[in-house]
Amino acid sequence: MALDLHKLQQYTHLEILAKQVVEGFITGLHKSPFHGFSVEFAEHRIYNTGESTKHIDWKLYGRTEKLFTKRYEEETNLRCQIIIDNSSSMYFPLKNELKGDKMNKITFSIYCAAAITELLRKQRDAVGLSIFSEDVELHTPAKSSSTHHKYLFSQMENLLENQPENKNTFAVKSLHAITENIHRRSLVVIFSDMMESVAGNDELFSALQHLKHNKHEVMLFHVTDKNKELDFDFESRPYHFIDVESGEEVKVHSNEIKETYLKSVREFKKDLLLKCGQYKIDFIEADVNESFNQVLLPYLIKRSKML
Repeated sequence: MALDLHKLQQYTHLEILAKQVVEGFITGLHKSPFHGFSVEFAEHRIYNTGESTKHIDWKLYGRTEKLFTKRYEEETNLRCQIIIDNSSSMYFPLKNELKGDKMNKITFSIYCAAAITELLRKQRDAVGLSIFSEDVELHTPAKSSSTHHKYLFSQMENLLENQPENKNTFAVKSLHAITENIHRRSLVVIFSDMMESVAGNDELFSALQHLKHNKHEVMLFHVTDKNKELDFDFESRPYHFIDVESGEEVKVHSNEIKETYLKSVREFKKDLLLKCGQYKIDFIEADVNESFNQVLLPYLIKRSKML
């Protein structure tokens, strides 16, 4: 099938990428045990007995032997707020250290957020975007118009191109501020490495609890470079480590700090998992070295449970 260049020119580079990711994901779903969550039904809803048969999709019935009616633009089923952590730690690994098609945490988060935005568009759901570091850098309320979608993609594209300089993460203040401006009973999807460098863990967890207090469903994607950040997979030799948020530097042999580092990581993850379980927040590990499916499938399953 020939490409429609005029149509392609209407999209940003990120939009095209998001469409490709979603199309590949949907194709994979059809071949997997999760085909029941297929976005093929995103533009349909189950027919309820007694409703008019005028809008039944008979072609879909022929393939599935189930009755579905077509949705329309004004039918918004879900409000979703996507929140992206834009602190300096999210830019690890640094671009000059990346090889091949490897991504750092912020790029991975933006691609995942763009793909979820595309899924929400296909599902006629409303989506908003919040970006934070020291402060709330962007907050848009959830909408479902095509103009709004284009604005969100352009903002995410800008984020890809502009790397911050040594931004600390005041996640506590930012998350509280964002929470107060999200429509109640929304699905909140957070992409963050959770490396809060200012407040203690208790304050960070209180911000997450605030989201649940406002009746939101919350998905926390813990974005990491698993090999380096969680497993400390470094060769046994001296290294020059630089804190990407504070700029602090230290020269040390990897073996001297590995055990202490891993113990600290295990304790933090244990606390994080415990609190997420306590507050009924969905905690999902998102490794930048793995596929986008690790994010898209949990999102789709969560959405199906909310309808």
